[in-house]
Amino acid sequence: MIITIGRQYGSGGRRLAQMLSKHYNIPLYDKDLINRVSEETGIAGEFFSKVDEKPTDSFFSMILNSFSYGSSCSCSDSMLSGNSLFCMQSEVIRKIAEEGDCIFVGRCADYILRDNADVLSIFVTADFNDRVSRVAEYEGISVEKATEVINGIDKSRAAYYDFYTEKKWGAASSYDICLNSSKLGLDKCLKIVTQIIENKTH
Repeated sequence: MIITIGRQYGSGGRRLAQMLSKHYNIPLYDKDLINRVSEETGIAGEFFSKVDEKPTDSFFSMILNSFSYGSSCSCSDSMLSGNSLFCMQSEVIRKIAEEGDCIFVGRCADYILRDNADVLSIFVTADFNDRVSRVAEYEGISVEKATEVINGIDKSRAAYYDFYTEKKWGAASSYDICLNSSKLGLDKCLKIVTQIIENKTH
């Protein structure tokens, strides 16, 4: 069982991932994926953090050109020259998926694992006002600042996803399931996903 979750910022997508992780007692990989990639590659995690879920042809990628991740990387030489970070992260995501049941949040995991029949890809959205309220409360910032933060992060995530995949971030056709946490609530979202998984495995 491999679950991937894409999410609008403030939609509760990460919280749903945590609920699923607890329900099934399986590991969840979000920002801590950076630590795993760092361990696998021997490259400082700060390089990956700087460009996490951002399309990049950055200075950090150029630095990484001097490193070799080995022949297991399926990316072309031209892609390696500009997008080493994404290539390395993709290899680690595939490796984790081969190890057993897991949940990935973001990082184009649904696309990276698109050929794996065990993957269930989910996208979580929510009404904008609910997202603003949640982010403002969680981060202790004003509504105006929360609105700015949400717009910026969503734009970055969309650009990252669209840049590295053949799909459109947030589009229903890009995922197996799309859930609106404002309409359903996270408990109902959890119930829907678990029912789908149970039907899929029987």
